[in-house]
Amino acid sequence: MRRVRAVARRASRAAALSGTNVARAGDHNQRVTLQAIRVAGAATRAEIAAVTGLTPAAVANITTRLVAAGLVAETGRVRSIRGKPSMRLAINPGARFSVGVHVDRDHVTMVLLDFAGRVRGRLSRELRFAGPAEVAVFVADGHARLVAEARIPRRRLVGCGIAFPDDLTRTVLPDQPAAYAEWATTPVGEVVGGALGLPVVVENDAAAAAIGELQFGAGQRYQSFFYLLVTAALGGGLVADGQYIRGATGRSGEIGWLRSTDATGGPAQLQRILSLSALAERLARHGIRLAAPSDLMALDPGGEAVVEAWIDEATRALEPALAVVNCLINPEAILVGGRLPAPLVDRLATNVNAAMARLAPTLPAVAPVVRATLADDAPAVGAAVLPFHERLLPSRYALFHAN
Repeated sequence: MRRVRAVARRASRAAALSGTNVARAGDHNQRVTLQAIRVAGAATRAEIAAVTGLTPAAVANITTRLVAAGLVAETGRVRSIRGKPSMRLAINPGARFSVGVHVDRDHVTMVLLDFAGRVRGRLSRELRFAGPAEVAVFVADGHARLVAEARIPRRRLVGCGIAFPDDLTRTVLPDQPAAYAEWATTPVGEVVGGALGLPVVVENDAAAAAIGELQFGAGQRYQSFFYLLVTAALGGGLVADGQYIRGATGRSGEIGWLRSTDATGGPAQLQRILSLSALAERLARHGIRLAAPSDLMALDPGGEAVVEAWIDEATRALEPALAVVNCLINPEAILVGGRLPAPLVDRLATNVNAAMARLAPTLPAVAPVVRATLADDAPAVGAAVLPFHERLLPSRYALFHAN
């Protein structure tokens, strides 16, 4: 993963001095046209030209190529009062597919995504602190099963994205075995890529979730947002002006590492307060064991009281962190995703919004906290978006011709 980020940093530095050429501009315009069609659901060539600012002739040439490549399909004509009826164009969902894998401390999830962003198949297993060998077997078997069940021609698979947490060995969670440190020296891309035989893109899980949300979720409404990923730990991702922002070393958005105050008044990392592992640890102290996050929706009144107390503590811990996010980043929204069940995300968001409203008079701006669109499979779906993002979706890097 460090090598991937080093390449990204070099590309970013070169980008500041990089021009473009006709080939790169053409590729970028094609990506923008595809995204305009995707966002609209279906659009005529005239509508695409109006949205993108491209000339009608350019749009005609690009869409002709996209239809010929099978990426876009003609879905019928729109009759108008004057002139010839216009043809509407839409994304062809079956044109391309991608595999997304999320490897975390408590589970492994794999999804098969079509070109319209729909999940065609999903497999997930609760695996606590699974090692590389166990993950490789799950991925190889799961990939074969998903592709067979969906009847996908292998030639239409563009690649595999892997969402993987940073600092697995530095962020020690309750009951984490010493053997889990094997991941520190394991090339994740080779483990999964070797099992699939596909081109692989590796990304931090919170970054993958934020990119997925940008391309196929709330990014259709918000061009600048901060993403909170609640999993076994707590991650974050920053999107500004429609672009994922990595930072100097690829570690932007690491909100879980901020210091806060726990229920005893003592100092603690925010992710030791707001995370599924922190909640599970609190429940375990009351004799309640979780087999999966979905168990949180079937607790007795005693368990419900523990969860409510945790939401209150998480809200207090988040207040200063989100005040910093609002002051330094000024996002349109703060999105919450991950494996915390949706009703609990909504309750947390309600509490946090009320707390931030009380702070609002002392802050320049306060963004609403809302549940993310892609929900609990966000890192896996975001990972599946990565090969599309690299090859077919709009990116500022598409205009650069630096090596």
